[in-house]
Amino acid sequence: MLTEIQDKAKAVILIGFESSGKSALFRGLTGYDTGEESNFRGSTIISRKGKWASSDLELIDVPGIRTKDDSGTTREAMDTIRDADIVALVVRATHATIELPLLLEEVDLQNKKTMLILTFADKTRIRLPELASYYEDWLGIPVYAVNARGLQDIDKTRLQRMASEAAMIRAKAKTLLISPFPVIRPQYTWLEHPIWGRPLSLACVVLLFAVPVVLAYLLSAWLQPIIDKNVIDPMRDMLVSSPPLLQALLAGDYGIVTLGWYSFLWAFPVVLLLGISTALAEESGMKDRITDSLDVWMRKLGLNGRDLIPILSGFGCNVVAVFQSRACSACTRKTCVSMITFGSACSYQIGASLSIFGSAGHPWLFLPYIFTLGFAGALHNRIWNRKPALQTSAVYQSQTFLQKPGWRAVSWRVRAVVKQFLVQAMPTFLLICLIATALQLAGWMSSLSKAAEPLMQMLHFPGEAASGIIFSVLRKDGLLVWNQNEGALLKTMSAGQVFTLVYLASTLTACLVTLWTVRKELGLRFTFSLAGKQMVTSLVSSAIIMLLAGWWL
Repeated sequence: MLTEIQDKAKAVILIGFESSGKSALFRGLTGYDTGEESNFRGSTIISRKGKWASSDLELIDVPGIRTKDDSGTTREAMDTIRDADIVALVVRATHATIELPLLLEEVDLQNKKTMLILTFADKTRIRLPELASYYEDWLGIPVYAVNARGLQDIDKTRLQRMASEAAMIRAKAKTLLISPFPVIRPQYTWLEHPIWGRPLSLACVVLLFAVPVVLAYLLSAWLQPIIDKNVIDPMRDMLVSSPPLLQALLAGDYGIVTLGWYSFLWAFPVVLLLGISTALAEESGMKDRITDSLDVWMRKLGLNGRDLIPILSGFGCNVVAVFQSRACSACTRKTCVSMITFGSACSYQIGASLSIFGSAGHPWLFLPYIFTLGFAGALHNRIWNRKPALQTSAVYQSQTFLQKPGWRAVSWRVRAVVKQFLVQAMPTFLLICLIATALQLAGWMSSLSKAAEPLMQMLHFPGEAASGIIFSVLRKDGLLVWNQNEGALLKTMSAGQVFTLVYLASTLTACLVTLWTVRKELGLRFTFSLAGKQMVTSLVSSAIIMLLAGWWL
């Protein structure tokens, strides 16, 4: 089984509903610094793999399932069981009476060695030994109750021994499983209030994402002149007598150091602080409460509450968000991806737009810019998706407990985000710096800009602005090229022109990396359709915004 694993180590797969505590178990059993995301053995499902500490077992955490949902991720999570040596069912002790029968009904455990882990042991008033003994007697498999967020050495030892004792469930156990234990309900909050819950949830979303962005902007704005004075300017002076090619590559208008630094300076703080904010929301249970609360409003856009998670993730990285859309219902996924590519400003786009507005002397434009992206994205979805999608919903919805986030769990999530930025995003942008320099030296940049001049003139922009539009197609922070010469071009334009120009560059099309990901996930035909529709909406809305901006700004 699992041929990728060295020495054919046995694979233990964690299977459970969303928010059942699987990720916390994975962290505790493998170590907080371990676990790599990858595709699970020939499937498109993204799982986490890690070596079960002090054992020869491989632990695999697949995404949580949703009962009776048509999610592709749910179906593939079920399919992974056939490649497992041992299946670890993960069920909340507080909801075992409801969740365990449903999980047994959904999962095919025929001829599979199985163990049952009851999580959220710290949240239940039930006597845990009695609860575990009850299910052991009925099912004939080892059962253990733990607080997954605070695993002790004795818990790890017991769970490891359970893996060696895993057994097949008794044939008639499912029909006999009628538990006398009560369900412990999560605490009620204002987010569930029938009148104020949704507005409050929306306000929480704004705070979760607005506060990190504002703090990131203040930090970047403070650091930029310091680094320019002490690093960038001295380097330019040092390279004055060097060969022209070296000057262009390192310190030219599109140089690796000059333009590359702007990318890091304005994108990394956003990635870091948004990563911290999102991790806190996830680990506290707030993120799930918010998405459940906003489900009704999301359905008016042809989406559902769970689609909000990948849309918000798009503010970190559109590519990651497209992958996360696998958890969406099949009838809402394409609409969700459309919203991501149009309205979710990725960390690069946020950092770049903050930089551009700051260089132009209009930093206050950022808030109306984000609002316009969201509003136009929602309108875009309604225009191109008029036929209401068939909405599916789970038979069982597992409401999460609110709890204090653990710093180790938060740091584990944040490290993964930072690693992705440094290992995947930054090298790609530096490559674009090299491409931009090559195009400039070959004279192609001016040719491309000249070819785009009719469009620029139609929207009342200078022809030189075309370079930012062109490079924003490659990557959303490509519009940082407008920062060359200390933003001289931007300072010749009005606030309305700057606003519309940044909006056009942001929405004309998704970046090529995102489009490539969409093609792999949803096919070439859908990708061309998505790009064409987005381009039409972007050009028409940009023209309207320019007219309004000319009157307002």
